Amino acid sequence: MLNRRFLGALSTFTLFAASLGAQVQQSAISYPATKQVEHVDDYFGTKVADPYRWMEELDAPDVKDWVAKQNAVTQAQLAQMPMREHFKQRITELTNYPRMSLPFIEAGRMFYTRNSGLQKQSPWFMRNGMTGTEQMVFDPNALSADGSLAQSGFSPSPNGKYLLYGVSEGGADWRVLYVRDLASGRQLSDTVRWLKGGGSSWTKDGEGFYYSRYPEPEKGKQLQNAIRDGSIYYHRIGTTQQQDVKIYSRPDQPEWFVGGGVSEDGRYFWVYVNAGSTNNNRLYVADLGDPKHPKVTAPIKPLFEKGDASYGVIGNEGSRVFLQTDLGTPNGKIVSFDISDPSPAHWRTLVPEQKYPIDQLTKFKGGLAVSYLVDVKSEVRLFSLEGTQQGTIPLPGIGTAGQLSSREDATDVYYSFTSPLYPPSSFHFDPVTKRSTPWFVPKLGSFNPSLYETKEVFATSKDGTKVPVFLTMRKGMKLDGNNPAMLYGYGGFQINTQPGFSTAAVAWIEQGGVWGTVSMRGGTEYGEGWHRGGMLDKKQNVFDDFIAAGEYLVKEKISSPAKMGIMGGSNGGLLVGAVEEQRPDLFAVALPAVGVMDMLRYHKFTGGNAWATEYGSSDSSSQFPYLLKYSPVHNVKAGTCYPATLITTADHDDRVVPSHSYKFAAAMQAAQSCARPVLIRVETNASHGYRPLDKRIQEQADLWGFAAAGMGMRLTVQP
Repeated sequence: MLNRRFLGALSTFTLFAASLGAQVQQSAISYPATKQVEHVDDYFGTKVADPYRWMEELDAPDVKDWVAKQNAVTQAQLAQMPMREHFKQRITELTNYPRMSLPFIEAGRMFYTRNSGLQKQSPWFMRNGMTGTEQMVFDPNALSADGSLAQSGFSPSPNGKYLLYGVSEGGADWRVLYVRDLASGRQLSDTVRWLKGGGSSWTKDGEGFYYSRYPEPEKGKQLQNAIRDGSIYYHRIGTTQQQDVKIYSRPDQPEWFVGGGVSEDGRYFWVYVNAGSTNNNRLYVADLGDPKHPKVTAPIKPLFEKGDASYGVIGNEGSRVFLQTDLGTPNGKIVSFDISDPSPAHWRTLVPEQKYPIDQLTKFKGGLAVSYLVDVKSEVRLFSLEGTQQGTIPLPGIGTAGQLSSREDATDVYYSFTSPLYPPSSFHFDPVTKRSTPWFVPKLGSFNPSLYETKEVFATSKDGTKVPVFLTMRKGMKLDGNNPAMLYGYGGFQINTQPGFSTAAVAWIEQGGVWGTVSMRGGTEYGEGWHRGGMLDKKQNVFDDFIAAGEYLVKEKISSPAKMGIMGGSNGGLLVGAVEEQRPDLFAVALPAVGVMDMLRYHKFTGGNAWATEYGSSDSSSQFPYLLKYSPVHNVKAGTCYPATLITTADHDDRVVPSHSYKFAAAMQAAQSCARPVLIRVETNASHGYRPLDKRIQEQADLWGFAAAGMGMRLTVQP
């Protein structure tokens, strides 16, 4: 193992140095000086140093100065990457094509986004029916010239009079709701602040909406303070936020999440309560009475209070409720019950648990469309409201049904489809005629997908588990271990990693690269059991699954340690940080984005306390040891030659605060024992998941330019 690790590191360094020239080969990067402080925490008798604790004060002058200097070094290094400009130009070309979102219908009109190609954000349009005249109703690009103000949320009222939309600074989770007159576009005075995450839902009369909000945070601490004491309010159009009525809260459990939605028929208000990020929830209901004159403060009554499973309302017909749940069925099932008697003992099972898990579903007039994950690939089946199977929706190929959209009072079903070689496209399906017709299928003029292929393979993890890996590459590629490969993964929070289209991935494979996505434990690709196999004290399984995918590529000579990289964001950033520390010999490049890197303190900031149901908490004597064992900030070992690492984060990230990435970068720079660079790139006026399109393209070009240099990739293939 020592020889293999040494040879892998030496080979990678040689390729990286050759690509950058004598400067990197002869001298290490001069990183900005990073102070260390004497700070030690005591966790149940274990002393843990935290020399970069000062980085948690995000607005402190010394932190801002450190970030500015790091960004300067990073940009200077990125400017030397030979393929950076190529990737920027090519990704820009590939992205410059018209695209539309899946439509939804409200007040008899269709609403959807459409982007001409390179618009920073996608404007919203509406039309009457599929062939009606198109009218722009909201252009988020008008909010700010540079895209620093992001549109977050879009909801027309059921009576067709108003448009409710959200705006967030830098795309942060904190957002403000505004209301416009839908016909004239006139802005109303209604303004609702301090929403974070949770959505909003109109009452059927269109005269007001429910929403979830938090108390106003301490000034200047919006990015640091933990969120708590969430409540549901009702806002009536034409009033001030101070007049809003509190509908529901949980003062007995201030850290729980509360939210809700009005049924399509306007009769019921469903209230969901989650203890953290777990999918298990409590479900309550308020009977609003006559939808034309709803009793918005109707009493909220419990339906399911144990928090022992997921309970998701699909829809209702009168008092008959249709429910998706995983109670006793890890792959999920669909049941119905009368709202007067919700006891599971009296449920009627319509669609029992299948071999493969439910991914998503929608209720239309007379039936249900249910998307299953069959070895991670989508299969959409149709059922009557009595549970009789009525065929499938034929998909264009093997890939991902990204969304399903319908209404309970109409038979139309809209669905999207994508695969690594098939741009996101939308279709209309008629359950009566069983016909699918295109709603919008984009075309990329300068990309020929017939030259490439995607195949699903299975890597064997450390404990013998078979892990799906989707690989996209040029047909007939020579398998000699010399192909640059990038593996992407997430592995957590019940979020599935499915094959989908990416213009960045296309630009990569055009240059002889291999693009791979790994469906690790932690998601629900194989149901709730797959999720639980990668959470809490079993989190190491996720890292082992990702490592197994890399080892598979080496074994099959698809790539090699000198030519292979890993990338992921958020929980996937944690994944990349942990894996590059555990197997620095296996990868040449690591690209952790907005990662959860300090596993001992993540729960101290913003919504981090909610993730304890997934990770565990250092406040627990039984959970602290396994968190310490893999926490990226705490497992950097001096004298190790780590992969070339480009850490990315954003200054407005109020989900995974950027101090995670700051600490990780500082520790890695101090420990790195070879000339492979460790850089951090901090985007401004951006957040956890938001970048205006131009910034997104530039960031991806930087990532690919950095990765190409680290793997010795050359510009040899013209698209």
